[in-house]
Amino acid sequence: MKSETFLAARAAVRALAASKIREIYNQGVGMPGLLAFWAGESDEPTPGFIRRAAQASLEAGEVFYSQNLGVPELREALAQYVSRLHKPVSQDQIAVTSSGVNALMLASQLLLDPGDRAVEVVPLWPNLQEIPRILGAQTITVPLRFGMEWTLDLDQLLEALTPRTRAVYINSPNNPTGWTITREAQKAILAHCRRHGIWIVCDDAYERMYYGEGGVAPSFLDIAEPEDRVIGANTFSKSWLMTGWRLGWLVVPPALAPDLAKLIEYNTSCAPVFVQRAGVAAVRDGEPVVAHSRERFRRARDFLVNALDEIPGVKTALPPGAMYVFFGIEGMTDSLGFCKRLLRETALGLAPGSAFGPEGEGYVRWCFAASEERLAEGVGRLRRFLG
Repeated sequence: MKSETFLAARAAVRALAASKIREIYNQGVGMPGLLAFWAGESDEPTPGFIRRAAQASLEAGEVFYSQNLGVPELREALAQYVSRLHKPVSQDQIAVTSSGVNALMLASQLLLDPGDRAVEVVPLWPNLQEIPRILGAQTITVPLRFGMEWTLDLDQLLEALTPRTRAVYINSPNNPTGWTITREAQKAILAHCRRHGIWIVCDDAYERMYYGEGGVAPSFLDIAEPEDRVIGANTFSKSWLMTGWRLGWLVVPPALAPDLAKLIEYNTSCAPVFVQRAGVAAVRDGEPVVAHSRERFRRARDFLVNALDEIPGVKTALPPGAMYVFFGIEGMTDSLGFCKRLLRETALGLAPGSAFGPEGEGYVRWCFAASEERLAEGVGRLRRFLG
C-alpha cells in the first residue's frame, strides 16, 4: 500500500469543490489598478462607535473565555432585535457564533447525519452548498429560474421535500441572485415541512439589505411557532459592515440550546468577548448604519443595473434584495475562464457564476456595495472588454 493513502483527508472532504471566488481572488489580489467586486462586502469600514466598543473591551482586559452561547448582554440585545423585526423570542433561543458561516455549520451539525437528505435552493453561496457535504449528507438542489426576475418554482421545491428529507436550506434574500422568497411561499413550505417533520434552516444574512416595503425581508421567523422545526442563521457582516469581525448568531427552539452549547464548545468554545461587545454596540445603536447602507446600496443597484442594461449581450434582473447583480452574458459558457481573462486583461474582478453551482454557469456576480464612481469605471472596463 502506498504511503500517500495514509496522508489523505476523508472522502467527503476530498470531494469538496474549492471556492472559485477564492481562485479568482488569489489570482488578482495585489494587481496594479485592480477594481474588485468579487467579495460580498461594502467598501466602507466598520463604523467608529462599533470599533470603539471593541477597543474599550480590550482596554478593560476582556480577553478570556466567555459563555459558550455568548455573553448575556449580547444574547439579550439580539433577542430584543429579533423580536422587534419578527416574532418575540427569548434569550434562551439565541446562540452567538463565530461568524455567520459558523452559525450555518453549527445548525447543520445539530441536524445532519451522514446519508441524510438535504435540499437547497440554488444558485447559492458555495460555503452553504458544501456544509452538508462536509457532514456526509446528500444534497438535492432546486434551481431558481431567470427571466425578468429570478423566481422559484414552488411546486418543484415541495416535490423535492419528500418525507425522507431531513432539512431544507433557504437563503433569502439570496446570494448571488438577490431573489427574495414571498410570504405565501414561506407559508406553503412551512405547512409542508410541518406535515413531514422537515427542518427549515433559513439564512437571513441579507434580511436588512431588502429594497421592498419595510426594509426587512420576509423571514420564516415571522410565521414559525416555538415548536416548529425552524432555525434562523444570521451575521453581523452585512447589516453593520463587520465582515472581518466574524460574528453571527442562531435563533433555535429552546430545547436545542443545551446541545448547541456543547457543539460550540467543541468547535470554537466561544466568540471573543471584545468582538461580542462590538456586536452589542451594533445591535443597540446601529439602525442608522443599516438605513444608510440600505439606501446607498439601493442607489448603487439601480445605477449598476441600468448601466449593464446598456451593454449589448448582457442580461440583468433587478434584485429585490442582497448586494449583488447576477447577470448573464450572451454566448458565455465558461464563467470561470471568462472572469480570469477579464481580470488578466482589464484588472476587473468579478465572481464567476459557476462558483454558485452548475446552475450559475453562464452568469457573473457583481457586488454593488461600492461607490457609483467605482461601479462606473468597472462598467466601462467590462464594456471595452466585450467590445
